[in-house]
Amino acid sequence: MATVITMPRLSDTMTEGTVATWLKKVGDKVKEGDILAEIETDKATMEFESFNAGTLLHIGIAEGQTAPVDSLLAIIGNEGEDISELLKGGNAPAASKEENTEVKEEKPAATSDFKMPEGVKVVTMPRLSDTMTTGTVATWLKKVGDAVKEGDILAEIETDKATMEFESFNAGTLLYIGVAEGDSAPVDTILAILGPAGTDVSGVVANFKVGGTTNEPKKEEVKTEVKAETATTTVQNTTTGGRIFASPLAKKIAEEKGINLAQVKGTGENGRIVKSDVENFTASSVATPAQAVAAASQAVSAVKPFVPAGEVYQEEIKNSQMRKTIARRLAESKFTAPHYYLTIELDMDNAMASRGMINSLPDTKVSFNDMVIKASAMALKKHPQVNSQWRDDAMVLNHHVNIGVAVAVEDGLVVPVLKFTDQMSLTQIGASVKDMAGRAKAKKIQPAEMEGSTFTISNLGMFGIQSFTSIINQPNSAILSVGTIIEKPVVKNGQIVVGNTMTVTLACDHRTVDGATGAQFLQTFKAFMENPVTMLA
Repeated sequence: MATVITMPRLSDTMTEGTVATWLKKVGDKVKEGDILAEIETDKATMEFESFNAGTLLHIGIAEGQTAPVDSLLAIIGNEGEDISELLKGGNAPAASKEENTEVKEEKPAATSDFKMPEGVKVVTMPRLSDTMTTGTVATWLKKVGDAVKEGDILAEIETDKATMEFESFNAGTLLYIGVAEGDSAPVDTILAILGPAGTDVSGVVANFKVGGTTNEPKKEEVKTEVKAETATTTVQNTTTGGRIFASPLAKKIAEEKGINLAQVKGTGENGRIVKSDVENFTASSVATPAQAVAAASQAVSAVKPFVPAGEVYQEEIKNSQMRKTIARRLAESKFTAPHYYLTIELDMDNAMASRGMINSLPDTKVSFNDMVIKASAMALKKHPQVNSQWRDDAMVLNHHVNIGVAVAVEDGLVVPVLKFTDQMSLTQIGASVKDMAGRAKAKKIQPAEMEGSTFTISNLGMFGIQSFTSIINQPNSAILSVGTIIEKPVVKNGQIVVGNTMTVTLACDHRTVDGATGAQFLQTFKAFMENPVTMLA
């Protein structure tokens, strides 16, 4: 049976979207997980993924056209299927939205004799990132029996990419908690129930567990709570390094007025910033963002248990969602993509001299890693096949360059993405990397900032590692491993002199990048790095 896909709501303020690019055309086969189109919202251009498999039978919004949320975007079904009745219907009901496919699938199992108690709202585990399938409740900020106001933070939820505050869009009493602190649950399973104090929700819980949903009003709540994720505001406190909570309306007003929420004192619950706080705000001096990141990044040393000499001691540490995701994705990459490695040594004398000259300018700080990122971006523009991704039916060449930079954090590894890196200057790259790395270590980076990479760089040079190989960060086709700069004897003009060299290794997916292609990329990269002035051309 054909499925109607509507224009999704990809941000909390989105009311309409523009189709920037269709990656499928009518008649193409679509698999679950394929990218259908790139949709431009009021905040960014995002890839829109299919949750259905079949043939693309109809495109309702052409490239470049804009349409309201919930407008008919596409129809997917069996090849040759009659969709005339669906086309007559125009805009499909919200229940047919692709983003709510999981909810729609669960609905039929609801019991026929069950009636939702009046005023009761079921809150489910939201999907807080594109790759999230399960979530872990890191902390409950409310307990059963507590009164909850609209905009209150219910819990902190750990995804595969970050820990995020989950905000309530409903008011009432917290009647039931479905996932205890430290426990994990799949997306769309019951997280909590809100309603009038004293309401018996045992039937709601039992019915949800049987069918995965309760009744029609519950479906609307799932959509609302998923939106809550995008509306949650977490700001770095520039004075203490702690978090500041703000209501969605306060955030919107602050953005319109250009006010830094970190400077606003909240008068709401637990210091939460509300509308009146922003409207009555008067600018005042605050600490620098660098101080904020430094304060938030300080790790508190854990007290180690005393272990007598000679005794065997083992400690079991529960795997975080991030660690599970790292294990799963890297194993998939290693065992599905045929890796091979190309290593080259760079003469860094000119790069060191150029960096010294650049950093002699006032308020300018460029690292060797920034130069590596810039050189990689420019080399990728000349060798787009390295900037590609593999699909079963086609190879996708990305003509935009989004470089992911691997950052080690306490729980594992995250990869913030520099969008359109080739269009950035060295100083812009340096500032962006410093900002995102600091927020990643402080668990303040947003999932959207870690999506859409086309190439990845991993640098262990600061740890003194001379050379290493990395596992490709799929769906990328390559990853560059960067070692440290070492001083050693080299031959120049037939003479043995002291020189500075750096070793880099390119891991390639042989399905998309042949050996000669990878080698040519490294030659171009080497030319840029050994003569940094050429990056200005």
